[in-house]
Amino acid sequence: MESKRYFIQLSYMGASFHGWQIQPNGVTVQEVLEKALSLILREEIRLTGAGRTDTGVHASFFVAHFDSSAVELYGTAQLVFKLNRFLKQDLLIHSVYQVPDQAHARFDAISRTYQYFVSRNKQPYFNGLVALHSGPLDLERMNLAADILKEYDDFKCFSRSHSGAKTTICHIDYARWEEKMGINVFTIRADRFLRNMVRAVVGTLFEIGGGKLSLDEFKEVIESRDRSEAGNSVPAHGLFLTDIRYPKELESGLIRREVGFNLFG
Repeated sequence: MESKRYFIQLSYMGASFHGWQIQPNGVTVQEVLEKALSLILREEIRLTGAGRTDTGVHASFFVAHFDSSAVELYGTAQLVFKLNRFLKQDLLIHSVYQVPDQAHARFDAISRTYQYFVSRNKQPYFNGLVALHSGPLDLERMNLAADILKEYDDFKCFSRSHSGAKTTICHIDYARWEEKMGINVFTIRADRFLRNMVRAVVGTLFEIGGGKLSLDEFKEVIESRDRSEAGNSVPAHGLFLTDIRYPKELESGLIRREVGFNLFG
């Protein structure tokens, strides 16, 4: 049979994995899912993800693509069923569907959305999902700083050193803090993100919220293009990739009711 291209939509708990991308040491989402697909389809499968997530970062919405000549033998619904029976509970498949041969999970993505969850108090029911921060957080000041992010497009100061990124240009069109049931939630959307960028942004906004950094100094940090000028990276377990958007013609099989992480039931 002729090989065809498919998008696969999934969610995973980051605590179980050393990120998405295959690493020489440590179990990754890509490795586990490639092995499962290869075993079920009885052919070697290679996945290309919409991006990377670091060790410990969760994804309630993730997309990858792969090529296969065997999916038609099962049907996409049956493949989803078999994968979910085979995989552990920390990795869930939502859908598999055929896309044009040139479709690309990473390069065709229009935007990506991350959310960071943080609380000043212990959250036993959300253990491993919400980060703790004992200091004061002035959300009003933090939102003023979040608005400043949209005025810039070079975020080298928030990028992991020696990340190998070809460009540090990103276009942020949404950044906002909200308080829900005692948990502070930061939502940020951009066309792309640099490695470690969201965690570094949140760490720097904590300094704004705690009165350690002024809004003018925040601008100076961004303009410095120097990672050492920005705040510390916050813990990975509070961070979720919650949405990826594609051109309309590539979204037919995505389950949009899964968009966003509904931490509050």
